[in-house]
Amino acid sequence: MSATENEAQTASRTAHDRASGGTVPASSTEDAELLAALGYEQKFDRKVSLWANFALGFVYLSPLVGVVSLFAVGLATAGGPSIFWIGIVGIGQFLVALVFGEVVSQFPLAGGLYQWVRRLWNGRYAWFTAWTYICCITIGITSTALFSSDFVASLFAGTADEPGISSTPAERLWIALGMTVFCLVCNCFGTRTLALISKIGFAAELIGIVLVGFYLLIFERHNSVAIFFETSSSNHSSYFAAFIAASLVGLFLFYGFEACGEIAEEVPNPARSIPRAMQLTVAIGGVAAVLAFVGYALAAPDLASILSGEDPNPIPSILQSSIGTVGTKLVLAVTLTSFVAGVMSQQAAASRSVFSFARDNMFPGARLFSKISRKHRVPLNALLAVNVAPVLIFVFVYYSPDSLVKIAAFQVLAGYAAFMMVVLAALRMRLKGWRPAGAWTLGRWGIVVNVAALAYGLLGMVLLAWPTGDSATPFVDRWTALIGFLIVSAAGLVYLLTAKPERNSTAPEGDALEVAERLRSRAALITSTTGGKDA
Repeated sequence: MSATENEAQTASRTAHDRASGGTVPASSTEDAELLAALGYEQKFDRKVSLWANFALGFVYLSPLVGVVSLFAVGLATAGGPSIFWIGIVGIGQFLVALVFGEVVSQFPLAGGLYQWVRRLWNGRYAWFTAWTYICCITIGITSTALFSSDFVASLFAGTADEPGISSTPAERLWIALGMTVFCLVCNCFGTRTLALISKIGFAAELIGIVLVGFYLLIFERHNSVAIFFETSSSNHSSYFAAFIAASLVGLFLFYGFEACGEIAEEVPNPARSIPRAMQLTVAIGGVAAVLAFVGYALAAPDLASILSGEDPNPIPSILQSSIGTVGTKLVLAVTLTSFVAGVMSQQAAASRSVFSFARDNMFPGARLFSKISRKHRVPLNALLAVNVAPVLIFVFVYYSPDSLVKIAAFQVLAGYAAFMMVVLAALRMRLKGWRPAGAWTLGRWGIVVNVAALAYGLLGMVLLAWPTGDSATPFVDRWTALIGFLIVSAAGLVYLLTAKPERNSTAPEGDALEVAERLRSRAALITSTTGGKDA
């Protein structure tokens, strides 16, 4: 079916539903028509505002969760200078966000990465990109839920004499399960609930970072800023190796902004608002992360134990010594709110990816996962499906408690690979003459930013695949991230090459070049019929 026919049928179905009293998604006519021009029917409610969309990306990126989760790891690995990875990675990921902004502005479709690369390359390339990204984001649900366990344990078991409690493997299992189920139930109530909790999570992040961070910086400084320039490492003989290993502090933090585009069909005026939300997520998230890291590091009463690796969970102790038991409990509660919002946003992004994948009939049983619930308009079956793998990994971590950071490293490597597939596809299409036709573009700087983003992303993948530990560390443990990524990639490639799922695709036709011309013609027609005014 052509895009024109699809658009006409969409308008006809919408008119019929309204006339018969049927349920019609909340959406503006312009947004529904743009979606129809791209080949799809409006099924979601567009209730996620610019700020709610930004909040969703921000709580997914979650500088508070990222810093408190990897603060001790960074300091024990490379000392104070590990903070510089936040700035290095932040600049690189901002370039990626700019490229994503141009693409999503032309293709504001649910399922983000998969939909983008399908138009920028082809169905087979899009299938592998989606496979990689869904694996990444599913494990993201796992790692975020698991990282919350120590904070839950400290909140409910910490005392004035013992503020920092590390959860046992059994406690970690049950806390992660409880966190995942609670967030799943909340997500089942639809876009409005997701947007509300994203805003609450954003407010919690600001309280946990801005208020606490400034308080620690102004009133509780026990260490000199010189610590950020003093090289040290508790587990590497070479400081260069230590600094490279500490890159996870930044690399793990700066992803999640793509979630703004995963729910594009639930955002009003997505072609303009989503690029802005992505850029705000990276920029404000980076500043917030630096503030949090600096505040905790300068306020640490026993920095030596953190640098040596003896204290793997120092945040509660730092808070206890600075703001007392009651204040610590309040901050931990705020932090847990951020964890909840983070898990919810990851579940939402993963489910929309699966829904979009299924909508194009790209895997067996796709019809089941492309259904939208009638009352709350969420892809309920897809939501349930993306939480199966996390539960299995929770059990694995129960038997292998030291595997959490390794799992996180694989997760981010897979995420970077999926990101670079988008960036590479965009560069390829640019070289074929593509000029982005969305409402937001980089203009003549597009190709320069695209090349720079690709160079950065490839470097990031090398750093993430870099072996950890020293020569005495077992081979598999040193190369866990790369081995896990290769296994997942091989499994995806075997299925892709044998099943050839792209042959069954029902996706609308038209690559980025064709769609760009179609959208320009549509914009010119709208301009001519409105007397030159912006529609």
